[in-house]
Order: sequence, then structure tokens, then C-alpha cells
Amino acid sequence: MLGHLDGRFESADAEAEHRIAVLYQEFGGPLLRHVRKSTGNDLQWAEDVVQETLVRAWRNSARLQWEPSLLWAWLLTVARRIVIDGRRRKSARPHEVEPPEVDQMSVPDGSERALSAIVVADALRSLSEEHREVIEQTYLRDRTISEAAEILGIPPGTVKSRLYYGIRALREQLRDRGVAG
Repeated sequence: MLGHLDGRFESADAEAEHRIAVLYQEFGGPLLRHVRKSTGNDLQWAEDVVQETLVRAWRNSARLQWEPSLLWAWLLTVARRIVIDGRRRKSARPHEVEPPEVDQMSVPDGSERALSAIVVADALRSLSEEHREVIEQTYLRDRTISEAAEILGIPPGTVKSRLYYGIRALREQLRDRGVAG
């Protein structure tokens, strides 16, 4: 009963496919070269972008203006948007890293943690009293700069300065003891 409509849809699809084939022949190479520049010369990603661009052209073939300059501008715009979307997706998703083998993982046991604590405490004792007090108040007692300044009776800027130089000195002490790299 609706057989006559099937013929029209088939001919419309065939026409759209023909136009996309011509589009690929005319613009595929130049579009790929352009997109490769946008993808940091990543050929696989560039090919995916060109393919998606042509799929969108096929979907919108009835609405496209088939004048070459307008078509080229449309293709470039669509490809650019696909690349931008790809960059957003990549930046929103962290890079996957293979988990280390169980044998390679180093989990410090109680004795290693105790030894590390002793080495750090010894390194702290080697610092000047001013540096040690500031590190103790901010890191060990988890106080803010303002709270540490009030407790120690010194300005917040002095706390920041002593903290900076104290951490540098502590890092150097730990490096000398072979703990920090």
C-alpha cells in the first residue's frame, strides 16, 4: 500500500549517498590535512573527525547548500566543533594508567613508618626553633597561618616566611639523611 513511498525514500537515500561520495572525493583530502593540524597531527583522530563530519553532512544533506565555498565552510566549522568537543572530553577524563603489579607495590609496614617518623623528628630537631615552631603549628597541629600567627605572637607574613624557609631546610635535612629525593 505504501510501496510508492519506499521508492522515494530509496531514491532520496541514494541521492544523499551519491552526494556524500562526491563530497568525500572533492573535500576528503583537504579536510583531512586541515583537521590533522587541529589534532596535533594525530592521524587516527583526524580520520575519525573527517568521518564524523561526513556523517553529519549525510544526515543534513537535504538542508545543505551544495555550493563549493559554502559547503567547504560548513565542513570546516563542523570539523572544528568536533575537534573542540574531543579536546573537552579528553581533558575532562583523566588518563588511564595501568595499576602496578602487586609485587611492585611498596606498602610500608609498621617498622618502616616508625623509622620514617624517627628520621623526620630528628630532622625537625635540627631546624632553628623559629622554623620548627611554625612547622609544628601549621603541619603537625593542622592550624591555619592566622591561628599559628596568633599563638606564636608574630605577624602572618612572618609565619609564611618562616614556613617557607623551614620547609626548605627540612627538605634539605631529609635529603641529607637519604629520605627525600
